[in-house]
Amino acid sequence: MKIRLLNNFTVAENFFRYACVDTQSNPESTTSPSTEKQKDLGRILVEELQHIGVTDAHLDEFGYVYATIPANTDKPNVPVICFCSHMDTSPDCSGEGVKPIIHKNYQGQDLVLPDDPSQVLRMSEHPDLKNQIGNDIITASGTTLLGADNKAGVAEIMDACYQLINNPEIKHGTIKILFTPDEEIGRGVDKVDIKKLGAYAAYTIDGENAGNMENETFSADGAKLIINGVSTHPGFAKGKMESALKIASIIVTMLPYELSPENTEGMEGFIHAVGISGHVEQASIDFIIRAFDEEYLVRYANELRKLADEVLEDFPGSSYKLQVKEQYRNMKVVLDQHPEIVEYGMEAIKRAGLNAKLCSIRGGTDGSRLSFMGLPCPNIFAGEHAFHGKQEWVSVQDMQKAVETILHLCMVWEEKA
Repeated sequence: MKIRLLNNFTVAENFFRYACVDTQSNPESTTSPSTEKQKDLGRILVEELQHIGVTDAHLDEFGYVYATIPANTDKPNVPVICFCSHMDTSPDCSGEGVKPIIHKNYQGQDLVLPDDPSQVLRMSEHPDLKNQIGNDIITASGTTLLGADNKAGVAEIMDACYQLINNPEIKHGTIKILFTPDEEIGRGVDKVDIKKLGAYAAYTIDGENAGNMENETFSADGAKLIINGVSTHPGFAKGKMESALKIASIIVTMLPYELSPENTEGMEGFIHAVGISGHVEQASIDFIIRAFDEEYLVRYANELRKLADEVLEDFPGSSYKLQVKEQYRNMKVVLDQHPEIVEYGMEAIKRAGLNAKLCSIRGGTDGSRLSFMGLPCPNIFAGEHAFHGKQEWVSVQDMQKAVETILHLCMVWEEKA
């Protein structure tokens, strides 16, 4: 069925509005949400949802937006499904004062960003640009990220809500909407109310190339290696001092290169040192450990222990402790128990006229943790590219295809019930 899209509430206009709202999350904060400014976008979304007739739309104290689109089908047994995107942007690059720019009818040329001409999008560095000839490309101006990750997904879900409310020909069951804060710092579903959602399945709209669907993520642990050295006065340190900070530096230097993120791809996991701090007496190294197979997380943690043992052989007065904490797990374990969730997603992508491709994510999404919280949740493309940096971009046409995919997915679930 070809969907007749209404044109007076477009995904591109949505995105331009949302991109201008600063919603960066803060990993150093202990509040929920980590930054109050994320609620600024949440309030806008609630107001817009209520304006189009989604009467129960609301923002909770933790910065989550919940909404319900009632079923319009006579079938009583259509499962409730949820669409989810996150409102925050990465703390890795400034999100203040974002100025989105549209480059119409892209013809393969370099895209020079005006506020910093050193920022140039080249097809050789952004391979999916070759699929965008004739499309309209949105970038930032060169001094900030764009926020397509994940405001493209937010804009797409919002446009889909409008279409569902105003197109009675699109038959669907009850649809739940969830917009989350703090996904970029790993806390996106810390305070989510699964019971309030009451959904059987969910889909995050937070992927890259048009047509892609992701049913597999890394499994992830965080690790902290704490080193206790021997501190003495530096003027009388010969043969006595064992600097914990220097020991930590040696360990980081000796990490196996074949297990570094800059030397791995595809289904390969890695050990990545993300921070080092301390002083002579005590120092610590923070790691993230990633692998698609959970067994490898144990191997990589043991690799760190082995390396620390070897290095500390030269420092007999020093010791270490390794703390490992689970972060998230590969959602494929859960999704394989509910194959129809992925199958219906692939069918919807095909109905939108795209080549459906099932992929793995070298990372995680809100869907990773939602799946293990009882809400199986694969990830569907949003069209975002080069996220977390000044060259981030998205095409209007890819966003429109994401909207169509969401609408087809609602219909597929209704048809199959």
